[in-house]
Formats: sequence, C-alpha cells, structure tokens
Amino acid sequence: MHVYLYQAEGQSQQWLNDLRAERMTPTQIKPQFFRGDLRLLNRDGHEAHAFLLVANPDLITQILQLRRAGIANPILVLRPERDADNAAQALDAGADDDVVMPVRALELKARINAVLRRAHGHAADSITVGEVTAFFDGRDPEVDGQRVKLSRREHKVFQQLVLNARKVTSKAAIYDAVYGMSDDQPFDKVIDVYICKIRKKIGQAAASGHPYIETVHGRGYKFDEADIRLAPVAAE
Repeated sequence: MHVYLYQAEGQSQQWLNDLRAERMTPTQIKPQFFRGDLRLLNRDGHEAHAFLLVANPDLITQILQLRRAGIANPILVLRPERDADNAAQALDAGADDDVVMPVRALELKARINAVLRRAHGHAADSITVGEVTAFFDGRDPEVDGQRVKLSRREHKVFQQLVLNARKVTSKAAIYDAVYGMSDDQPFDKVIDVYICKIRKKIGQAAASGHPYIETVHGRGYKFDEADIRLAPVAAE
C-alpha cells in the first residue's frame, strides 16, 4: 500500500519506519507538492494511494486543493490532540477520517482499507467469487476454505483486482497501484508475470481448476468467475 505523508520539518521520522513495518510504502511530500498540477494524480490505480496529513496551519487548504483537483484518494488527518472544531472543519472540507495521535500504523492501515473498500462499493471485509474468498485487510485469499499464500507483490496485484471485482482493471492501473512513485520501477511486463503466478496458485487450489483471472485483450484483467466459465483463459 502506497501512502503520501505530509508532516512539518523536524517532526519524528519514526512514522516512516512504523508504516514500512506494516508493508506500507510512504512517500514524504513537501508544501510545494500542493503547488503543482494535482490533476496529474487522476489516473487509474492511483486512487488507492492514501494521503496522511499531519495537522498544520495549511491543512484545510491542502484538503480543498486535493478535492477540487478531483482527487478521490483517501485523506486521513493526524493531529496531536483531540479538537472537535478543527476535526469537523477537516471532515467538511473532504477528509475521510480524523485521527488523534499516537496511533499505530496497523490501525491507520485498517482505516485506509475501510475507506477504499467502501469507495469501491464493498461493505464487508471480504468478497467471495465462486470458490475464492478474498479479504480487504491484507490476509491471504482462501480457496475452498484453504489459505493460498501470496508474495507481497502478488498481494498488491491481487488486491487491485479484488477491489474492482467483476470489472476490468487495466494493466496500467495495477502497475501504478503496485509501484506508484517508487524509484525502482520494472518494465510493465512484470505485471503479466505476477498475474500468471496468482492464476496458477488459485487454479491449483480450486477444485474446478478455474484461475478466476481473465485476460480482457486490449483492456486488462478481470477477477470474475462467470466469464471464466464461459471462455478459456487467454494464454500470456
């Protein structure tokens, strides 16, 4: 999970270590970030990148700038003490949550997942498609009740497909959700490799043998049982 973290100069860097410990990839942003063309962030796959904004004098302006640029990403405000009036202003401006510190990165991750889940139309903490039960909280999927172990990267790829279950997800959206602004960006063909690995694991675990991830040529991939039963999965 990629997150943008805004905090004032000189504040503790322990946050970065805590976030990384929960398999989150933080990118620190500065005031000039908000002076750029924020509309460039409106691309497939990027909507899963949450903003963690530590309370500061420009907080409301920052939230309004993001929302007015059409950014639908989760926005969580972190403040050192409870302040009902300022929290209400932040929420009214477009923040999704207002959290009092100290707070564990594990809880922040759960809050972000809850926002993303609802934004994609999922009320529960999991979704079942045929023999596969996929979870939104980072747990490995289950096939016929048996856990299927996924690597960290496979998890990120699968999570993007699950959030958009029964809809086509473009390869670009998956790539951006997995790698984001990372300096270590491989060729996009690596997504095909991860898709093949996930298909193999699910297909081997499922009694039906279905891999549950369909290639929609020219458009991307779809996590959906129905279409897979109607047509064979396209080979890579």
